[in-house]
Amino acid sequence: MGLIGEVLLLPFAPVRGSLWAVRQVLTEAERQYFDPATVRAELALLERRLEAGEIDEEAFDHQEDELLDRLEIALGTGPGTDIGITG
Repeated sequence: MGLIGEVLLLPFAPVRGSLWAVRQVLTEAERQYFDPATVRAELALLERRLEAGEIDEEAFDHQEDELLDRLEIALGTGPGTDIGITG
């Protein structure tokens, strides 16, 4: 962008900086959310909660399905990938 463009957009610099910060936070949050090690740790915790009687079988199944979906996405083995298992 030329000098004139930069001068004209200068009033928007705080907004552009804020958007950059939001994108960085979102990227890091997604990285942590889909990190396979994090998902596996959450699965282990979920199993311990079931064994301790903190949650019932139905809640366990529901949460386990969500975590396994996240793990499939993280590992790239979901139904929409070439790596996935086909029947």
